[in-house]
Amino acid sequence: MSQAWADQLDLLIRSRSPILWIRSLEEERVEVLLEAAAQRLGGRSLLRWDFIDGLSGAPNRQGEAARNPMAALASLDGLPEGQGAILLLRDFHRYSDDPAICRRLRNLASSLRQVPRTLVITAPEWLLPRELEDCITLLELPLPDAAAIGELLGSIARASGMPLEAAVLEQLTAACHGLSEQRVRQIAARALARRGCLGGEDLAEVLEEKRQAIAKSELLEYCPSEATPADIGGLEALKHWLDQRHRAFSEEAERYGLPVPRGVLLVGPQGTGKSLTAKAIAHSWGMPLLRLDVGRLFAGLVGASEARTRDMIQRAEAMAPCVLWIDEIDKGFGGDPRSDGGTSQRVLASLLTWMAEKTSAVFVVATANGVEKLPAELLRKGRFDEIFLLDLPTTEERRAILDLQLGRRRPAHTIPLEVLADRTEGFSGAELEQTVIEAMHLAFGENRDFGEADLITAASQLVPLSRTAKEQLDGFKQWASSGRARPASRLRGVTNSDAR
Repeated sequence: MSQAWADQLDLLIRSRSPILWIRSLEEERVEVLLEAAAQRLGGRSLLRWDFIDGLSGAPNRQGEAARNPMAALASLDGLPEGQGAILLLRDFHRYSDDPAICRRLRNLASSLRQVPRTLVITAPEWLLPRELEDCITLLELPLPDAAAIGELLGSIARASGMPLEAAVLEQLTAACHGLSEQRVRQIAARALARRGCLGGEDLAEVLEEKRQAIAKSELLEYCPSEATPADIGGLEALKHWLDQRHRAFSEEAERYGLPVPRGVLLVGPQGTGKSLTAKAIAHSWGMPLLRLDVGRLFAGLVGASEARTRDMIQRAEAMAPCVLWIDEIDKGFGGDPRSDGGTSQRVLASLLTWMAEKTSAVFVVATANGVEKLPAELLRKGRFDEIFLLDLPTTEERRAILDLQLGRRRPAHTIPLEVLADRTEGFSGAELEQTVIEAMHLAFGENRDFGEADLITAASQLVPLSRTAKEQLDGFKQWASSGRARPASRLRGVTNSDAR
């Protein structure tokens, strides 16, 4: 645990902040930290209470106030006068809606300022009653930092009789970043039970632990992908930019003074490769891909959506370095904020604040099929490193996409594509893929191989989005031409450096 957090805890206790809420799921870790604080602050007593086991930590009072939250608040009264103490209440947030409990907490908030005693309530989330907001001080307990994880793993390895080499310890520490102390201990316990020691072989176990943590969440989806930039036809300017950003995650870039890249916003009509690009980034960079459906963040209870957003951010940072794919962000935040009481605006504000201030290696890839409803604050510089427009492919790009699609199904094909590329003007990448599939169906139905004629026939039967949604596409081009986005494709007659 960082010294700054411990100092903050000591300061709150010494300044007689009467009631502290430590936001965390790690009860055991909170208890250890409070024990250390109690010793640092002159040997204060540490008492603990939960609904089932009652009071512990006080001589001759074991089990007192079991199943009685109101009596738990009187536990400090039985201590000798002048005795400093900390009372840790587990799950006590569940009783704050009781008017008697709420009134008692308000009375204690006043009386405890006169004595060296502190109430500490630990809970992962708590919707505070309005009348308690000024009585309770919130203290976030962050996940263990690199120093704490390294010390924990090192001590476990030494206790097993097989100390870790410095390089292996550094690898495991980096891999465990973002996991709770309890999860790190579980990984170490499984390794010791399996092989009797910790080692580099446990890196896969750490990744699996992180995958399971994501699987238990309703907010994020772990998306394995085999896509690479080579699977994307065209978009050369975007590919070049992404290659530069990948290099910025290296230690060399950190020594150079470069910050960790924030992310990129990809806008464009459906079928132009936005989702495929997100998958290709994660696979080519060797990072896990986490998909966020923005709709999952919103919950019915007041304050629950903001809590889910914090949980999502914590889970994403636990997987770092990773790619966080926010799919169709325009649908999640493009509505009228008055229709939901401002919930979407508060969730968006939390998300944007994190994106602007984050130092973790979470690269955000947001995709949007429309721009007319995107909030202005989302498009402001500093939220994303860059905004790219993925337009309909040019003739050269259509030829490349068709060649890719045919190559997947007929690696040694010799079908000429010049005529087809000309006749598919206005087709998106997805529509070109469907053209190839439809041509194969035509030929397969006649028990023969397909050729150029089948492709041209299939293309003539498909009505592209560029005809059915022409106004939307024109709006994209007009919006991007004002300098709000960079073209993802290499412009005709210019080099990559010119396109940038």
